[in-house]
Amino acid sequence: MIARGDGGGDAPVTLADGFGRRIEYLRISVTDRCNFRCTYCMPREGLPWLPREELLSYEEIAEVVRQLAPLGLRRLRITGGEPTIRPQLATLVRLLRADAEVQEIALSTNGVRLPQLARELRAAGLDRVNMSADSLRPERIVRIARRDLGFDPVASLRAAEAAGLAPLKVNVVVMRGVNDDEIADFARLTLDHPWHVRFIELMPVGELRDLTWEHVVPTDELLDRLSAVGGLAPDAGPLRGNGPARYYRFAGAPGTVGVITPMTHTYCGSCNRVRLTADGRLRTCLFGDHEVPLRDALRRGEPLEPLFRQALAAKPEAHELLQMRTGGLRALSQVGG
Repeated sequence: MIARGDGGGDAPVTLADGFGRRIEYLRISVTDRCNFRCTYCMPREGLPWLPREELLSYEEIAEVVRQLAPLGLRRLRITGGEPTIRPQLATLVRLLRADAEVQEIALSTNGVRLPQLARELRAAGLDRVNMSADSLRPERIVRIARRDLGFDPVASLRAAEAAGLAPLKVNVVVMRGVNDDEIADFARLTLDHPWHVRFIELMPVGELRDLTWEHVVPTDELLDRLSAVGGLAPDAGPLRGNGPARYYRFAGAPGTVGVITPMTHTYCGSCNRVRLTADGRLRTCLFGDHEVPLRDALRRGEPLEPLFRQALAAKPEAHELLQMRTGGLRALSQVGG
């Protein structure tokens, strides 16, 4: 469905789905590979990787954005797999930044390469970063990631902050009996830094269901446990890119605590996003079945707007993860979350 803007006859055309939700946010996966094998995200042995020729080039990704932007696309997020392992990522950022209608470019990363890349990416036009970190303890990081890459989450966040990337968000997947004893430690980071720590309910997906409902820590329980750190007051959160999180702040803290609740309190009613996979499929729901291939039409030079319309017409009203339906996903790494 294509809807007119609110301003009348000459208002710009905007993308909307069949439920009237305006689509302004595209998550762009640039690779299906990752240098981690996190227990909730990818099998230990990895997955069958996409052949290089099937991946969209940076120029092809920029062309998808060029055709979407006049229809109301305003916000982009570069994801993976782990996007920083694809060479010359700053080249893509510069191509996307050249589109005057794009208002924000963000990056989702595991943070391992931020100390090396943060300044280059900022200079290319990257605005902000979401970094995943599921532990602050070196030995536990290795156990969860199933890789020992010497990752220091605090050092990576400091590098991103020094480069001028803001707001900085830290995504923590909370797993009972795995890392839930670090909830308070992560929350205390917000007492000293202008960082936004978001606790995410575990989503058991595909072949990774060794982590089950028993490992989910409901958000109400999590917030109750944070009372050990101090009193929390509701907060508006960072000025940009709030997404589905609900935010809180400790008195006098420069940062905030957020909660993202895909399992206990879904936020599908306000969904404003679609996803572009690394091989050029437009996916309208993280856990939905429907995808529309763009790559072949793109390489033939055909206009993509009819395919956008087709994709949005099939965007579901809500995901079905609670019924353990995952839209064919074997692992979250396939679509970057």
